[in-house]
Amino acid sequence: MHFTFTDEQQMLLDTARRFVGKEYDFATRQKVVNTPLVVQSEVITPTLISPLWQGFADLGLLALNVPEVDGGLGGNPIDTLQIMTALGEALVLEPYLASAVMATALLARTANATQRAELLPALARGDVIAVPAHDEASSRFDWRMIETHAVLSEGGYVLNGKKSLVSHAEVAHLLLVSARMPDQSMALFGLPRHTIGVELLTYRCVDGVPTSEITLTDVALPAEALLHATGAVEQAIADMRDLGLAAICAEAVGILDKLLAATVDYTRERKQFGVPIAKFQALQHRMADMVLQIEQARSMSYLAAVRCTDPDLAHRAAALSAAKVVIGQACRMVGQTAVQLHGGMGVTDELIVSHYFKRLMAIELQFGSTDQHLEAYAMQLAA
Repeated sequence: MHFTFTDEQQMLLDTARRFVGKEYDFATRQKVVNTPLVVQSEVITPTLISPLWQGFADLGLLALNVPEVDGGLGGNPIDTLQIMTALGEALVLEPYLASAVMATALLARTANATQRAELLPALARGDVIAVPAHDEASSRFDWRMIETHAVLSEGGYVLNGKKSLVSHAEVAHLLLVSARMPDQSMALFGLPRHTIGVELLTYRCVDGVPTSEITLTDVALPAEALLHATGAVEQAIADMRDLGLAAICAEAVGILDKLLAATVDYTRERKQFGVPIAKFQALQHRMADMVLQIEQARSMSYLAAVRCTDPDLAHRAAALSAAKVVIGQACRMVGQTAVQLHGGMGVTDELIVSHYFKRLMAIELQFGSTDQHLEAYAMQLAA
């Protein structure tokens, strides 16, 4: 299959690369990682997240997944692939995936006309950050297994439950919380992060991404907080997760490319017995294996981007599971090999290689581990 990008898509990639290359070097990222996490006040501005955020908005990157009818660019998953590749190369920590990809897509599928008019243009401008809050401790192996529940109250709803691994919740204006209604149907609520009864426990994951455990205790919401889906909320959440999975596949490829380049450069500089270790045939073979893994991962990231909106849900699930397996295997093999070829330096915070490795390990587990997707793919083949 011959896969080429349009001129506009290539321009999108080049623009994103230039911007993050200029504004987000490794030293800048280290400052972000080493900044103590505090849950921000009700008033959140782009500068409280990162100087990058307003730059993303000015370049139109935050409007990419907002439909044209709502004032956005109406981009597609291939466009998102280009952006996520560039963000992966720079190890950008900002909530682009959570807000500009996943939450934006979820709101576009579930919000009513009034909610769309209020939220989607604000997301495109960077004035509002929204993040999905769906996963729970009980939903590790099945994202549909949620225990957060909503009950009707006078003039609205009351939510109780816990959400786990919610990325960037501490800077979000709006949390998109899924819950079971009394009839066990799944509903989606948009609640401001500072709502009474919402408690956040925030920490950084191994890859530096700020993440929160959210406890909802008798959270009272007005009726308009319920997001009205034109279709099933459960399918909208599934669509959002598929878009997110395809996006992190592209991010992984950007990281893999940079990790290979860093490893090749290091082996050319590091000498043993008076010669660069890149001259050793055994190491050349290992780096050649890295190249093969990366090229396979690149092809599968394209497949994921093409199939993540396929109306045939069975074909979509099979393609995404296959992509996640191949990319997960590449993350593990390339990451471990790069660290081994760098020696002890490969695990130090001072070297970007260790941060590439940590992010790849997180991606390998995100939206289901390699083993989970391998089992899912095998079951589909058997069926």
